[in-house]
Amino acid sequence: MTLPKPFDRLRLPVIGSPMFLVSRPPLVLAQCKAGIVGAFPSLNARPASQFDEWLCEIEETLAAHDKAHPERPSAPYAVNLIVHKTNPRLDEDLALVVKHKVPVVITSLGAREDVIQAVQAYGGVVLHDIIHVEHARKAAERGADGLIAVAAGAGGHAGRLSPFALTQEIRQWWNGILVLAGAINNGGAVLAARAMGADLAYLGSAFLASEEAVADPRYKAMVVAGNAADVVYTDYFSGVMANYLRASITLQGFDPDNLPKPEPGKMDFSGSSKEGPRAWRDIWSAGQGIGLTRAVEPAGRVVERLAAEYAAAKTQLCAD
Repeated sequence: MTLPKPFDRLRLPVIGSPMFLVSRPPLVLAQCKAGIVGAFPSLNARPASQFDEWLCEIEETLAAHDKAHPERPSAPYAVNLIVHKTNPRLDEDLALVVKHKVPVVITSLGAREDVIQAVQAYGGVVLHDIIHVEHARKAAERGADGLIAVAAGAGGHAGRLSPFALTQEIRQWWNGILVLAGAINNGGAVLAARAMGADLAYLGSAFLASEEAVADPRYKAMVVAGNAADVVYTDYFSGVMANYLRASITLQGFDPDNLPKPEPGKMDFSGSSKEGPRAWRDIWSAGQGIGLTRAVEPAGRVVERLAAEYAAAKTQLCAD
């Protein structure tokens, strides 16, 4: 499909996915300036008052960049809102999203009509992430503009379904924006996502080791040294199935191959400082695509690599 505004200024059909605790203004700005959507979770801004400051910083910096570089204006930025009853900040953060007219809003862990309508009322675009087709249908029924299909191998709370199965089933009935996530870490994979029916690719782990990512140096080193086999899929740490780095689990004294079952009803997305190791803060997440990350480098350079690989893949397909 032809993507609507604000996606008409993308250099590549890519969204830098919002990574909890890791994605902050420096990474978002680097991604937007390089020509892809940069995104961050509102909950990364702590205290809550910092969220307003971050939005001002991003808007002012991108406006200055666009004025200085009218020939290559920045891509839009996005904010991720956790739409779950465990998030006490949702109403406050949504009010700031509306105040700043954030161009793209990514909702997770619940599709709420009032949230979607509040964003659409000022012209914003709402993308909702899902791991099951039934969740996709609910988000579509509640008015989401786009669906983010989080397939097997993605970082964070990933699904179990093959990206082929998930995109094909959704595209049978969905004509809106479709974004695909799941171990995408080169330009050829971005093109493959497009060929499978997605409009945009969703990349998070590809930027974990970027210089602008706010991550422990040991975390970045694990990503650079890691491969798909170094990623463990478990629900123990947050109560929801997610992918984590094996080495970070071991570092906290756990046996990655013998993790206990989580407590019934346990769901924890806060990453706040409580006793004991916690998901995201101490147990670090990554997707199965980390095998292609082999250095800590600027996010802009990662985008340059993706763009070159994307162009080469298109050329090769045409030649074949």
